[in-house]
Amino acid sequence: MQLADSSLDAKRQELAKEYARLTRWLSFVELAVVGALLLILVFGGVSARLSHLLAFPQPWASALYFVFLAIGLGIITLPLTYYQGFVLPRRYGLSNQKFMGWLADGAKASALGMVLGLAIVLALYWLLDRVPNTWWLWASVVLLLLTLLLTRLTPTLLLPLFFKLQPLDDAELNERLANLAKRARTQVCGVFTIDLSSKGTTANAMIAGLGNTRRIILSDTLLDQYSHEEVAVILAHELGHHLHRDIPKLIAVQAVVVLLAFCLANLVLKASVGALGFQGIADVAAFPLLVLSLAAFALVVTPLVNAYSRYLETSADEAALELTASPRAFVTAMRKLTDQNLGVAQPSRWVEFLFYDHPSYTRRVNLARRYLAETS
Repeated sequence: MQLADSSLDAKRQELAKEYARLTRWLSFVELAVVGALLLILVFGGVSARLSHLLAFPQPWASALYFVFLAIGLGIITLPLTYYQGFVLPRRYGLSNQKFMGWLADGAKASALGMVLGLAIVLALYWLLDRVPNTWWLWASVVLLLLTLLLTRLTPTLLLPLFFKLQPLDDAELNERLANLAKRARTQVCGVFTIDLSSKGTTANAMIAGLGNTRRIILSDTLLDQYSHEEVAVILAHELGHHLHRDIPKLIAVQAVVVLLAFCLANLVLKASVGALGFQGIADVAAFPLLVLSLAAFALVVTPLVNAYSRYLETSADEAALELTASPRAFVTAMRKLTDQNLGVAQPSRWVEFLFYDHPSYTRRVNLARRYLAETS
């Protein structure tokens, strides 16, 4: 048996490379702007002066600082957000959303981010003020619990804020995917569709939720353009993560990363008390320094986390091939997804190492070829 033609649309690949290059540069610009502002706040003495205007007890002072900082950064980066989030996706055919719809989604996302950010800041600075010696440990526990809660609420609360979800009405495909989930020993609470076409042209599939909220979610753009066999192999990849217990592994890795980040932040805050004249590690004036410390650590550790993620994704691809025994459908599905979602088929090694949390298209096709050679 031969694999289907795995060649991609050359024009789509040129567009994909342009789009990836532009979005990376815009991300660098945004990172530089935000980083420069935070550095000015800390080392220019601006933060210390601003703290005099926030003469409230902790954690309320830092909560107010967070609100002012979030609004200020949002205004400063608004042109970049507009260009990267609205103009570019429409220019490259990935979005069909109107401006008012994009603005409404942005407002909802910002409001949600503000609520979650406020909750985290209130918890952090309550801990910094009350248990300064062990705040970093308890803060890690709080974020782990919040992550589990948000994961559980994703399909029932978070996704419905932006998209319509409804049960899949294709009985044959529904039964096929349910049986596939049973083979992967994954309990799901139904198969649902999400109206991704109302805002974009990309395709996606996921298994979202925890426990009794876990469900299979397929985009309507996937159902409209992919065969049942292709949909099954894409979903089998997601099931591979559950078969290999990748979700608990990723949560554990995230917990360790967060713990290390807070440990570093604790050291930086303690050093700043003498070096920068802060009143203590819970001083509201040091809030931008806390953000800088966490962001710097995330910037350094992200490529390593991405490397681990690519390892898990490759393992999930192997599971998809084993669960379906359909290497031809796997290749055609990967080709369609890469073309449709403007994925770069073969990025440079450095780009893949620094930015990719999934293996490239070329690596995935080569995996299918090896599977076919081993099973023929």
